[in-house]
Amino acid sequence: MDVVAHNRTAWDRQVETNNPWTVPVSPEVIAAARRGEWSVLLTESTPVPRAWFPDLAGRAVLCLASGGGQQGPVLAAAGARVTVFDNSPRQLAQDRQVAEREGLDLVTVQGDMADLSVLADASFDLVFHPVSNLFVADVRPVWREAYRVLRPGGTLLAGFMNPVEYLFDRALSDQGILQVRFRIPYSDLTSISEEERIADYGVEAPLEFGHTLDDQIGGQIAAGFYLTGFYEDYRHQNVATAAYMPSYIATRAVKPLERSNV
Repeated sequence: MDVVAHNRTAWDRQVETNNPWTVPVSPEVIAAARRGEWSVLLTESTPVPRAWFPDLAGRAVLCLASGGGQQGPVLAAAGARVTVFDNSPRQLAQDRQVAEREGLDLVTVQGDMADLSVLADASFDLVFHPVSNLFVADVRPVWREAYRVLRPGGTLLAGFMNPVEYLFDRALSDQGILQVRFRIPYSDLTSISEEERIADYGVEAPLEFGHTLDDQIGGQIAAGFYLTGFYEDYRHQNVATAAYMPSYIATRAVKPLERSNV
């Protein structure tokens, strides 16, 4: 199966059904951001610490797999020069809608988060990558591409799923029942039958992949980043895991001014 094509169509449909991550921010949010009163999310509910950001004025920011008319427009209103890169045309249309409504200078680019070849080396000061790499089968190319497009000294802010989430039968977890079933890494293509996946989530649901911490955190380090920040966040949906553990991880990583050979 072509995962990129499937998830592109799936996320276009999420826009049609008003998934919360596809609903553009309001004019009031943009007005506040222009006054310097802003926050954005890498995970579900904990705002990213402002200390994790550089001074945004004039900085080149890549919002990676971050369409939906939310983080990109807020960062643009706060003074950044923003490019939103996403697999879903409908998600990118949400960003353009806010930019046109608010008079924001914002660029949108459609593509696969693991292939940023249309973007030049060392062209961004900040990569903002909220929880989305669960929709790619191999996450390590995402980290390598983020490293490549960042300037030396640039920052990667990333959110991703705690892999423990994928140990459990997700359909049962949605019903409040915890049952350990799968090994990590998890794949909707190989860990579960197509018939069961469609029965539980529908043929139109995005394909998901539960990556190991070795790939999520070790992959950033292997790409050349230095990790400088970390926090966890909880899910607030009615799922069984939410009562026991944080479901999300957020990291801050920096591309060194000179790459170490160590």
